[in-house]
Amino acid sequence: MIKREMYLKRIRPFIGTELIKVMTGIRRSGKSIMLELIKQELTESGVNPSQFISINFEDMRYAHLQTAKALHDEIMKRAEAVEGKLYLFFDEIQEVADWEKCVNSLRIALDSDIYITGSNAKLLSGELATHLGGRYVEFVIYPFSFAEFMALYQTNAPVQERFKQYLLFGGMPYLAHLGYADAPSKQYLYDLFNSVQLKDIVKRNRIRDVDLLERIISYAMANVGNTFSATSLARFLKNEHRTIATETILNYIRYCVDAYLFYQVKREDLQGKQILSTNEKYYIADHGIREAVYGGNTRDINLILENIVYLELLRRGYEVTVGRNGTKEIDFVLNRRGEKIYVQVAYLLASEETIEREFGAYDGIRDNFPKYVLSLDEFDMSRDGIRHVNIRDFLLMEKWN
Repeated sequence: MIKREMYLKRIRPFIGTELIKVMTGIRRSGKSIMLELIKQELTESGVNPSQFISINFEDMRYAHLQTAKALHDEIMKRAEAVEGKLYLFFDEIQEVADWEKCVNSLRIALDSDIYITGSNAKLLSGELATHLGGRYVEFVIYPFSFAEFMALYQTNAPVQERFKQYLLFGGMPYLAHLGYADAPSKQYLYDLFNSVQLKDIVKRNRIRDVDLLERIISYAMANVGNTFSATSLARFLKNEHRTIATETILNYIRYCVDAYLFYQVKREDLQGKQILSTNEKYYIADHGIREAVYGGNTRDINLILENIVYLELLRRGYEVTVGRNGTKEIDFVLNRRGEKIYVQVAYLLASEETIEREFGAYDGIRDNFPKYVLSLDEFDMSRDGIRHVNIRDFLLMEKWN
């Protein structure tokens, strides 16, 4: 169990406060481990573990607690035997009907510190906004970064070889227990994908046309990092003899985004300072899942490198858009509290034409914010104030500005 300091730094200021700490993200991304790390920190600070109450709602032993009233009654009863502050840890809370009413009531009734995890973005919408509005903080937990992968994938192989492994396996934490062996790792990722599809998408949204969902997911996986619209997807399906309403396609894609299987990136007009409503990009939560389910990560290495960089930008707390600079496109525009960074990603700068395209994307942008071109080239080709950095090095850098 590695100490995921990036997340702990953000969570620490809220430990012990009345704000409910909510950790979301794709299934098996390490949310349960974060709960264990928080318990570890609390214990080291002097809190007695007898003050902890932990429930994982995917454990059938707690099936009888999957209603708000049953859970509330159980916690109130257990609280009577606890001296001092109560620390509540609820894993996969979305399995509990009306859970937000229960959690809010416990927050009011008890001297407690509450932590919850969930695998759906809608966890914090609708009724929750009514019951807990302004009383929670959210942390999205992502699969392992390349730096975390390096810490776990213990080998004497050079960093280039380890990066190749990361390209194939991705960052799902459990793979460390499998020693990153090829066949078991792919089997685990394939089964994980099926679990996300069935539990977090099909079952949650009561989808009847599972075949359509699978086709849409397959199309999105094939096109990670490419701009596409629901209309273009409808045309693709029509060629496969499936006539589907655009609205239905949009709903299915939204369900996948809600389950954290994909992330949607909007496009921003850098000259007109507005968000464009068409042709978004989608990236998958873990590129290892794509390799296990769809294959071709090595063949589509340019797309996968973009995917890896995009997830790293999110991990570090940036808001990310795709930038339109006149007729040119900038892969990523990062914003965080007024701080801006521009990032272009390429596989190799193998020709003068490629170099001109990647560096030329910044033509006409006059601000002084950092501008990067990333590739797997080993030689520094920085020019005109634009930094060229090897992608591996960029992922391992502590700061980018």
